[in-house]
Amino acid sequence: MTAPPPARRLCAALTLSLSLLLGTASGAAAADLIRIGYLSQTPEPPPSVANPDEPPADDGLAGARLALADNATTGKFLNQSFELDAVDVPPDGDAAAALRELVGRGARFIVVDAPGSTVTALSALPEAARLLLLNANAPDDSLRAESCAPHLLNVGPSRAMLADALGQYLVKKRWTRWFLVTGRRPEDALYAAAIRRAAKRFGAQIVAEKTWTADSDVNRTAEAEIPVFTQVKAYDVLVVADELDEFGDYLAYRTTDPRPVAGTQGLVPTVWHRTHEQWGAAQLQSRFKTAAKRPMTARDHNSWTAVRVVGEAAAQARSADPDRLIATINGPAFTLSAFRGTPFSLRAWDGQLRQPVLLAADRSLVSVSPQDGFLHPRTELDTLGFDQPETLCKTRGSKTP
Repeated sequence: MTAPPPARRLCAALTLSLSLLLGTASGAAAADLIRIGYLSQTPEPPPSVANPDEPPADDGLAGARLALADNATTGKFLNQSFELDAVDVPPDGDAAAALRELVGRGARFIVVDAPGSTVTALSALPEAARLLLLNANAPDDSLRAESCAPHLLNVGPSRAMLADALGQYLVKKRWTRWFLVTGRRPEDALYAAAIRRAAKRFGAQIVAEKTWTADSDVNRTAEAEIPVFTQVKAYDVLVVADELDEFGDYLAYRTTDPRPVAGTQGLVPTVWHRTHEQWGAAQLQSRFKTAAKRPMTARDHNSWTAVRVVGEAAAQARSADPDRLIATINGPAFTLSAFRGTPFSLRAWDGQLRQPVLLAADRSLVSVSPQDGFLHPRTELDTLGFDQPETLCKTRGSKTP
């Protein structure tokens, strides 16, 4: 039997080499896949005397999807690929079963876009100890205190951080006499508690407090009810705690005394606003609007940040190994740019991402906290929320940063 000619032998060798190379590259791509779970649960809104806006159907998830695309842009240069595995849990559904489903499909990073009670329950599961749960949107201070966990990262700001951001601005404007109006929901009471803490912390005084208990159609009766309701001693600003938008929007322009409104309505502390354009935010706004066909919300931005935390850790560690990424995120050198000026970093003592907070009116960005003049020996960002000496978190340790 005659040997094949040299040209045919060379062609066969090249084909074999190319097959081996492609097989190696394919294996590397599979090994470098980073799967991120996204567990969302939106509770049924309670009956309301007002008509709040309906959130977008993909609120939060659209931000996570854009972040996944941003992760892929950097990841392609590092032979990393990212996959988002999303599960939506009904209000009365089993979030624990959904978490186990995501873990069974290979996710070690789980973005949790759910109420604080759900985040608390998930973080207490035994199987959660080997994961990194990223609390995207629940502002409960308890998740940074008695319910904190080593495997729980709080991405969005706490109520204390939001209240401190607002309090700094009001005190800077010398609006130090506050009239606090609180709604009837448990969430409103928690927001009001954060406002009281901010007042005490920054030298303001709550000169009057009332609870909104009207069960009538506030849209029809506001002109008659609110002037009577707001007859109190002299104050500089009305601070409202109405997280579900039940009545707060009707307070402005109807108070007995002509005073500004702030808090959950009026001048609002938030992570994102459609008019925010500084520090490259205009570019993110444009990309999101192109992808989602609507403006980015605060919930979108928190979810975007959560997914970007994983992508940034992969870029900094140059690895797709989950344990290395978790160590990088929890490490003292980890930072993340999120289009709000100062980079985000981790408070080791309670698992909270330190970050600036925007202060926005309906159609304009007013300011950004922390405000000038509120100093801190480590970083001014730690003037927002519970600082290390104040922490009630016992499971993460108290070492700096």
